[in-house]
Amino acid sequence: MGFHKLSLTGRALKLLSQREHSRLELERKLAPHAEEGEDLGAVLDALEAKNFINPERVAQSVLYRRSSKLGTSRVLQELRSKGLDDDTVRAAAEQLKDTEHARAWEVWQRKFGEVPTTPQERMKQMRFLASRGFGGEVVNKVVRGQAPEAD
Repeated sequence: MGFHKLSLTGRALKLLSQREHSRLELERKLAPHAEEGEDLGAVLDALEAKNFINPERVAQSVLYRRSSKLGTSRVLQELRSKGLDDDTVRAAAEQLKDTEHARAWEVWQRKFGEVPTTPQERMKQMRFLASRGFGGEVVNKVVRGQAPEAD
């Protein structure tokens, strides 16, 4: 069997079939495979024109996959790293805002499940939640044992 070399479009579609990718992600992944004379920009433009690359779908995919484990700031950081525009990131932030406390509570329940009894344990729990990208106000509520329904 001869070795079949995938075209840039073929590689892009293969990546997109695995999960949503932003234009910037595809650019980074495909650039090493672009040969002289191949126009990566044109390939990506064509995929965008056919709606194969869609920033809103990328954002929704990240929210779906990551928001149950991460706080708003970490999710937004991930969206920015994918090269999504400010409007898309802002819309995602709006979506996440209302569920921040509930999501932090879930993460905290799975990891600790009980209110800390020592200042050291309290700091450990707060650092853990902060490292996951949850905001200070929400972290304080959760570590005090304030369930989301109490908001």
